[in-house]
Amino acid sequence: MERLQKVLAEAGIASRRKCEEIITAGRVQVNGEVVTTLGVKVNTEEDEIKVDGRTIGQQKKIYVILNKPKGVITSATDPEGRKVVTDFLPGIRERVYPVGRLDYDTEGLLLLTNDGEFAHLLTHPKHHVPKTYQATVKGVPHGTLLDKLRSGIQLEDGMTAPAEVEYADVNLEKKESIIQITIYEGRNRQVRRMFEAIAFPVIKLKRIKFGPIFLTGLPRAKYRHLTPKEVEELRNEALQTHNVQKGQ
Repeated sequence: MERLQKVLAEAGIASRRKCEEIITAGRVQVNGEVVTTLGVKVNTEEDEIKVDGRTIGQQKKIYVILNKPKGVITSATDPEGRKVVTDFLPGIRERVYPVGRLDYDTEGLLLLTNDGEFAHLLTHPKHHVPKTYQATVKGVPHGTLLDKLRSGIQLEDGMTAPAEVEYADVNLEKKESIIQITIYEGRNRQVRRMFEAIAFPVIKLKRIKFGPIFLTGLPRAKYRHLTPKEVEELRNEALQTHNVQKGQ
C-alpha cells in the first residue's frame, strides 16, 4: 500500500506536489469514488485509479537531458503556442516534464522526466543540488564584487546562499566577462538577479552542469537519455547534500 500522491507521481502524472493539488481539486477517483484527502493509501495491483476520468498506468520511467536553446519556454505546453522544450524531444511518446526551470532567454542543460519522485528529489529546497552556469556579463567585475556573490548577496526575496564563482574568460575589446557560477538554490532568475545586484548585468546565460551531470558533447536543441548510472548519481547527489545539511 502506498500513498495516492506518490502513486500518481510515480505514474508520471506530475510532481508529487502537483499531484497533491490534483487530488484536493477532486480530479482523482479510486474505485469509482472521488478522493480529495491527502495521505489515502492505495494498492496499485488491486485499485483502479483515474485522473480526469482516465485510468493511470505504471509508465516506463524516462530520464532525458536536453540542451535547451534560447527563446524556448520551459514547459510541456504553452497556451500562446510558443516553442516549448518538449518540442525538441522527437521519438519520446511518454509525457515528460521539466525538472526545475530555465528562463526563456537562458540556454543549456535541462533535465526532463516522467518520474515525479525523481523530479521532487532534485528540486526540493532541502536537497541543495548544485547547478553551474556560464554567465557572460557586461564589463569586468572586480574580485571583491565576486566575493559578495561567494559569501551571499541580498536580493529582494532574501539573502542568497554562498555561491562558487570564478572567471572563465575576459574580453577586454568587447568589455565583457565570462564567469562560471555554481548555486545551490533554485530561485526565479537567481543568477541574473545576483549579477544585477553587483551592477554587472548578464548578456548571455547557459547552464552547463546539474549535480554531477555535464552538458559536454550535446549539441544545442538535441537530447539524449540519461544512463542508469547517471540517474543513480543524481539521486545520490540530492540525498548526500541533504545529509550534509543535516550534519550527518
